[in-house]
Amino acid sequence: MTTHSSASCWPDPFSLSFMHGEVLTDGRTLERLTVRAVVRRDDELLLVHSRVNGDLMFPGGGIEEGESHAAALARELLEECGAELLEVGALLGETREYRAAREPGFDAYCIRSLYYLCRIGEQLVAPQPQPYEIRLGFVPGWFVLDEALQTNKTQLAGPCPQWTARETRVLAQLQRWHQQGIFDNGS
Repeated sequence: MTTHSSASCWPDPFSLSFMHGEVLTDGRTLERLTVRAVVRRDDELLLVHSRVNGDLMFPGGGIEEGESHAAALARELLEECGAELLEVGALLGETREYRAAREPGFDAYCIRSLYYLCRIGEQLVAPQPQPYEIRLGFVPGWFVLDEALQTNKTQLAGPCPQWTARETRVLAQLQRWHQQGIFDNGS
């Protein structure tokens, strides 16, 4: 596996922040760092579909103690998609989601997600999902960007997991870049 340094950033990385409910952000905040893989094949993205919720998300998850970003991406891609990570490219951007903390001594809980452009091997093997991923009916697949964005926008109209808002905003950002010619196949 080849990795670029974390200093390798997209020319104009995105930074999106939003709140889930009323959150006191000037107090003590507990942060959870996650990584997400943006994998492209022609005009499609490798995404995880929840058969239970109907939404789409980028493969990824929390970084375990002592784990590098590349190691976490490799683990999550194999677990959720059955994909072998070959290369971690540019950091495309990050999101910060704030919600009220459930943990004692904290006012807010922040999930900070870093989105990396990644290259995977051509062959996918059977995913190795976690129990909660099995319950949510996670299935990997290739989706056209515009269709993925529309799928998530439709899901936002009803009850959906909080991560759907995050993933929809990232898909919308990628669509803007695509429309500007910034996120074309050669990038």
